[in-house]
Amino acid sequence: MKNILLLLILTSVIPAFSQNPVLKRNNPFATPPFPDEPVTFQNPIIPGFYSDPSVCRVGNDYYLINSTFEYFPGVPVFHSKDLINWEQIGHCINRREQLPQGINIFAATIRYHEGLFYMITTNLRGRTGNFYVTATNPAGPWSDPVFIDVPGIDPDLFWDEDGKSYVISSDLKLFEIDLKTGKLLTEGKKVWYGTGGRYAEGPHIYKKDGFYYLMAAEGGTEEAHSVTIARSNNIWGPYTENRANPILTHVTAAAQGFSIQGVGHADIIQAHDNSWWMVFHGYRNISDKVHHILGRETCLAPVTWPKNGWPVVNGNGTVTENMTCETLPLQPFPAKPAKTNFDEKTLGLEWNYLQYPVESNFSLTERPGFLRLKGAPETISTSHTSTFTGRRLTDFYFSATTRIDFNPKKENEEAGMILLNNGSHFDMLIKKQNGKRVLVVKLQFGRTIYTSKEYTLKPGPVDLKITGEKTTFTFSFAQGNNEFTPVETVDAKFLATETVGFFTGVYVGLYATGNGQPSTSTTDFDWFEYKKN
Repeated sequence: MKNILLLLILTSVIPAFSQNPVLKRNNPFATPPFPDEPVTFQNPIIPGFYSDPSVCRVGNDYYLINSTFEYFPGVPVFHSKDLINWEQIGHCINRREQLPQGINIFAATIRYHEGLFYMITTNLRGRTGNFYVTATNPAGPWSDPVFIDVPGIDPDLFWDEDGKSYVISSDLKLFEIDLKTGKLLTEGKKVWYGTGGRYAEGPHIYKKDGFYYLMAAEGGTEEAHSVTIARSNNIWGPYTENRANPILTHVTAAAQGFSIQGVGHADIIQAHDNSWWMVFHGYRNISDKVHHILGRETCLAPVTWPKNGWPVVNGNGTVTENMTCETLPLQPFPAKPAKTNFDEKTLGLEWNYLQYPVESNFSLTERPGFLRLKGAPETISTSHTSTFTGRRLTDFYFSATTRIDFNPKKENEEAGMILLNNGSHFDMLIKKQNGKRVLVVKLQFGRTIYTSKEYTLKPGPVDLKITGEKTTFTFSFAQGNNEFTPVETVDAKFLATETVGFFTGVYVGLYATGNGQPSTSTTDFDWFEYKKN
């Protein structure tokens, strides 16, 4: 009789047990969903290729910077009142005289001390090394660089309560430094070896509750990226690792399948309401396979940091696109217009060049209301001094449109609109072929070049349009009042970082070239429009 009763109880309980939505979750390590909680902000907070973020606070104002590698101006500076809404206000590197031999700017740190902003970073082109610049206004101007004899990359600055200054880089060697002269006051001491992850980078030192906390990124800036931390009661160590390391990573079952991957390279800030936050970068794949095109994007997560304890990121060391945590009072900035009419004296802060532009090849005044480009002999594939200017892609679904007025005189001349990432590029261009003006799409895959069908153009301006639909790019054109004619659709993965390498994201821009020969024709762009679809 007892066996029969037990069987009846089990048969009534098991269906209810199997219907429990929490118990049926496929991933027991993931945070349970709370669909009724309102979304308070979305990651990334700064979309597109804005990698290696660093942040500081002055009163109720926040300032954030990013790495920029070969793009000029370098190291954008953003301002915020709430850590979520950001507006670009300048660049730290905006004069050729600061780094005359060229730029390849890795991760940077921004700090504020006694009325002065400091930006410290690494340049790996020309005069290789670590340096810092200063400014009283984060919007600029920033000083000429002071180079320092510190090994490694991604340097960080720290001021202790006794007034002493310190610098540390990816080698995790600590130096005392005189920041008035850049002179190192001590020999370097290796204070931590990390947790054993490869490619340690981006260290930062913080002091809280009498402890010195040393945080770094490990694992490389791909899927295995992570943030680890150690602490000591003496700045020179020894440092003890957090048993809960890594404190942020998505190379776990808890974050398997999340839309944001490769999270790491972080900086921590205490807000003016005493809450703690972490900025970091991550990337969003365009499909289930590992391909990302927008670069590493700046994200944000809340941090719980109890007295005498360790920082805990978003509860379980993972983050999502839709965040539901309490935030500072939101103070958004007015939306910027999607269309650039080229009627200002300078291009907006979102526009970049490859290395330093040949200024005589770019003009906003020779034909008022137009951006005029003069094609250099160099091409983007062979040189960083080509005639190109562009802005980051910030969305999977977008349309970029421009109106071009270009009548090539020679068959070597071409101009148009381009998608570019680390030297690989897709071009929609106008050129002269057999005495006719034609339009063609040219796709470069490393050493392989594919050219589409040619379209003969009528006299007059041409509208060029590139449309992104997450996994594809479509190129089309129109003249007069005609509808756009599609020319080519290509898989976006061929411009993904996993395909072309290095650390940047895709740019959309405007270019002109003589393809190895001087170009005598000018190219005029009437306007450029970028829309999120």
